[in-house]
Amino acid sequence: MMELELSCTRAEADQKQLKRCRVSLGSNSEAIAEISKVLALAGNETRLKILFLLKLVGELCPCDFADILQISVPAVSQHIRKMKDVGLITCRREGQTLYYSLVHNHNEVLDNVFSKVHNNKNLA
Repeated sequence: MMELELSCTRAEADQKQLKRCRVSLGSNSEAIAEISKVLALAGNETRLKILFLLKLVGELCPCDFADILQISVPAVSQHIRKMKDVGLITCRREGQTLYYSLVHNHNEVLDNVFSKVHNNKNLA
């Protein structure tokens, strides 16, 4: 690996600490990449609301989202497609209706994201 020239005003760098940090980042790179994907998509307010609603009630169809968020079904579908493409949400078909829900391996990240949101559990 090529050593980078660092420019810093500190007198001495703690080389052991720097190496530990690089190793830690390397060994956690897959988890960090996954969390980054979730947070990048959740950075959009509408998608964050969709994720919150799915966390709150389990599953909804695009019409439900459109009614709740007061936006068009095509707009909802566009947001859903982006989250589905990266494996954040999944769907099941019942007749002609698609119902969307969270992929469970992202629940921990979303639990932390929504930990500051006070919700009324009686809605579910």
